[in-house]
Amino acid sequence: MAQTVLVIGSGGREHALAWALSKDPGVGAVHIAPGNPGTATVGTNHGVDPMSPAAVAALATELAADLVVVGPEAPLVAGVADAVRAAGIPVFGPSAEAAQLEGSKAFAKMIMEAAGVPTAAARLCISMDEVVAALDEFGAPYVVKDDGLAAGKGVIVTTDRDAAIRHAAGCSRVVIEEYLDGPEVSLFALSDGTTVLPFEPAQDFKRVGDNDEGPNTGGMGAYTPLPWAPAGLTADVVTRVIQPTIDEMRRRGTPFVGLLYAGLALTARGLKVVEFNARFGDPETQPLLTRLKTPLGGVLYAAATGTLAEHPPLQWGSGAAVGVVVAAQGYPESPRKGDPISGADQDGVFHAGTALDEAGRLVSAGGRVLTVVGTGDTLAQARAAAYDKVARIDLPGGFSRHDIAQKAAEIQENQ
Repeated sequence: MAQTVLVIGSGGREHALAWALSKDPGVGAVHIAPGNPGTATVGTNHGVDPMSPAAVAALATELAADLVVVGPEAPLVAGVADAVRAAGIPVFGPSAEAAQLEGSKAFAKMIMEAAGVPTAAARLCISMDEVVAALDEFGAPYVVKDDGLAAGKGVIVTTDRDAAIRHAAGCSRVVIEEYLDGPEVSLFALSDGTTVLPFEPAQDFKRVGDNDEGPNTGGMGAYTPLPWAPAGLTADVVTRVIQPTIDEMRRRGTPFVGLLYAGLALTARGLKVVEFNARFGDPETQPLLTRLKTPLGGVLYAAATGTLAEHPPLQWGSGAAVGVVVAAQGYPESPRKGDPISGADQDGVFHAGTALDEAGRLVSAGGRVLTVVGTGDTLAQARAAAYDKVARIDLPGGFSRHDIAQKAAEIQENQ
């Protein structure tokens, strides 16, 4: 069992991971690099560049870490997990090669095709002529994705053909896909390269405004469980999506060790994969970890050391959790930074884009500033708890969506 755990990253997902690890009785110390003011309340921050594989490996060695958990996608693609493994330290997070499941949309499509995983038809485009032809082939709504990492801002879904072309023009390689109808679901699954252990499903909200209006964001909120989801959804996704992908990666000699995040659409033609991520999703992680009863350190260590088959299924608390993002004025186009924040010292408030100013005051330092999680026996109670906490937070110009989990709560009340 891991005693000293090092978490790499500085966002809301890393605050949630560090918080959950700090509650694990088998974890003696939690370190975060570089962390944020929120992670400093549950562990020790270290001013190390998370994008430097050598620096991260050196810190892990210095701390005699029993486990390193790499949070964000960019360090994974940069090979941070490889450097830590080379230092002989167990790491939860895929190799740079395996992280291409998120690092390249085209690579992910190739793996899905080889594994027989249902997904949207797509075209990889290098030239604008190819872009125009693909847009005409699939028609509106247009789905245009930057092939590489884009911090949650690489995708546009629009009926405006000119906007689709402009977005594609800003990408060196672009994937054009058919539009998938139906509700979207996020399903996380832990993997040690062979065995898969799924989380419960969650749903996040990508558009910046109420009623799913406005541009795409990294996520404005999330909730779990999903009262409207079909029975057996998790088992179906594991059988048809997660396990075949893990098996294909292992067959290629690039086993995937870490968390595989499947973004799914439940279309009129059945289950389809929208995207893969190679790490915990943000903001789904915050409500999911709030409900998780299984000690986090032990199961992540099992994944990192190839012993997941010996670990029991994840255990969940009853009830529901709803996470609401508090964003800075101007997000996502040009978020304002440096505004003072008050009211963030409540249970269930996870820091994402925060910092301390020269006077030691908490200020905004990013577009998505906080994720506020409420819990309750029902989604309606969890929503009320979350929005009550949001109301007690003051961030000049800050805003939130007002409809996170609203429809799901109404469905649950009518069941």
